Amino acid sequence: MATWKLAPALAAGCTIVIKSAEQTPLSLLHLASLFSEAGLPRGVVNVLNGFGLTCGAHMVAHPDVDKVAFTGSTDIGKVIQREAAATLKNVTLELGGKSPAIVFPDCDLDAAVEGTSFGLFFNAGQCCCASSRIFVHEDIYEQFVERAGARASKITTGPGLTSGAAQGPQVDQEQLEKIDRLVKTGKQQGARLVVGGEKVGGPGYFFQLVFLS
Repeated sequence: MATWKLAPALAAGCTIVIKSAEQTPLSLLHLASLFSEAGLPRGVVNVLNGFGLTCGAHMVAHPDVDKVAFTGSTDIGKVIQREAAATLKNVTLELGGKSPAIVFPDCDLDAAVEGTSFGLFFNAGQCCCASSRIFVHEDIYEQFVERAGARASKITTGPGLTSGAAQGPQVDQEQLEKIDRLVKTGKQQGARLVVGGEKVGGPGYFFQLVFLS
């Protein structure tokens, strides 16, 4: 996601100040080290770590920042839009949503299962464009659920550097508990749990991948 912000700005000849989410600073610091190794001049890409209410707010309000691009929650996006108005910054906001995938009855069913599985479970589902809703035509619904469930059941949960593990951890305890609540709510409202739906024991914020129909 950082590269989505960085690449257009670099291509346009701009310098960048980028802040990681406070829960995930290491990946962005590693990316910065790669820029340095590649010979990017000092000061072109500047990485800040900190909390949104302090570090992020200062970036949004600073008069020398000409453009703000933010990916995150709708509530924080509203705050950024209001604060950026004081200096008439350009603002791009990519906020919370539920990206649907639509499966028609004339599709290649195996390809549809594979494509939607990747869209749903990539990066442990922690992606702003994850296909977290799948609308399937009633004529192929049961076939799709059966095949998608079988595909999902083969995905192993574990640390990302573990051989064979394809489902990594959630970002923090808050997100882990949120997923647990959503699964329980879905079941209470009549959803069928096809695969997973439980916390994984041991250290770390691991949750079995979830497939509800």
